[in-house]
Amino acid sequence: MLAATVLTAPAAAAREPAGSARESAGERAVPAAALTEVTNFGTNPSNLRMYLYVPESVTPNPAVVVAVHWCTGSGPDMYNGTEYDTLADQYGFIVLYPSVTRSSKCFDVSSPQALRRGGGSDPVGIKSMIDWVTRTYDADTGRVFATGISSGAMMTNVLLGDYPDVFAAGAAFSGVPFACFATTDGSEWNSNCSGGTLTRTPKEWGDLVRNAHPGYTGPRPRMQIWHGTQDDVLRYPNFGEQIKQWTNVHGVSQTPTATDTPQSGWTRTRYGGTGDRAPVEAISLQGVGHNLYANGMASRVLTFFGLDSSGPAPQPQPGACKVTSTVNAWNTGLTASVTLTNTGTTTVSGWKLGFTLPAGQTVTGGWGATYAPSSGTVTATNVSYNGTIAPGASVGIGYQASHGGNSAAPAAFTLNGTACTAG
Repeated sequence: MLAATVLTAPAAAAREPAGSARESAGERAVPAAALTEVTNFGTNPSNLRMYLYVPESVTPNPAVVVAVHWCTGSGPDMYNGTEYDTLADQYGFIVLYPSVTRSSKCFDVSSPQALRRGGGSDPVGIKSMIDWVTRTYDADTGRVFATGISSGAMMTNVLLGDYPDVFAAGAAFSGVPFACFATTDGSEWNSNCSGGTLTRTPKEWGDLVRNAHPGYTGPRPRMQIWHGTQDDVLRYPNFGEQIKQWTNVHGVSQTPTATDTPQSGWTRTRYGGTGDRAPVEAISLQGVGHNLYANGMASRVLTFFGLDSSGPAPQPQPGACKVTSTVNAWNTGLTASVTLTNTGTTTVSGWKLGFTLPAGQTVTGGWGATYAPSSGTVTATNVSYNGTIAPGASVGIGYQASHGGNSAAPAAFTLNGTACTAG
């Protein structure tokens, strides 16, 4: 079974008696600023328990964060061992803590029922909990998020696969891809997956997600993935397999659009965008084992979710920018002229234009922006005189590059992490 993360002991959860105001007949609000168990919340085929934390300063139409515990843990353990409740006090969202009652205290991420939308088992119960919260608090159905540790990270992958129309984003700490743990013999454990020997192509991983909700064509939840290189429970190759899966689901390149080191020993890569809310973000922790979660990480999750400000967070708007580019090439060199247009309704103040140079091209100079690095995934950053772009306005930039035979223009662009229309 999955190793339990070392966390503080759970405090007693407030549990109302049968017939209380919390019962689903009334679906009234729970006491504020206290972990409270909710009963009779709806369809619950695997007998999960539901715990809820609502801050005193809950915002109108609040966001909902579903925080999913590890094997041998519980909802109260997750409450006590993470900072989501104190962050909820600061930012006004609601935290939902599902809790397993089966003997292993592991979430079902392996059965055929769990791996399809509405199939039964734990995902259905968690969806019922979310529905109860959105009804009772008029929560913003466009701002429902999932995060989990170990078994909870695996369930985060499952929830985003089963219910892409419910979740806006997820954050998985020491998890595995959707359906990696799949079994058909009733076992909760898949040694090939846990050992990191189960590999698939990006399309094969992506198809498993798409087949969980056949026919769905809407937007997919963004995914943040955390993993330690020395994980001896769910081996490190699962980190790369999750990246393959979710980049394919989003239809973005497996080549990072941005790479940095937010903390010593960490390598963060972003895919399909360069900003804090890229479609996929992955953080690798060098030399860290399975129990990688530490205080401070939840704040980074909130940044990825877009919840680290009071009130509703601005959401990325695909198509809010348009980029046209033309190339003038000769034997071993080229110049590229790029026009960036703000097609949104608000002014852009400070911009970074991301794009990937075709293989063999190297930037040797440029104008209208600073360019770094000189090859591969490049970010063009505004200069002092063109950092503001009003709605409908454009800026022109350009660069000179050497090439080894491929003189094509970049195929795609992102503006502050949001994909632009190329034309």
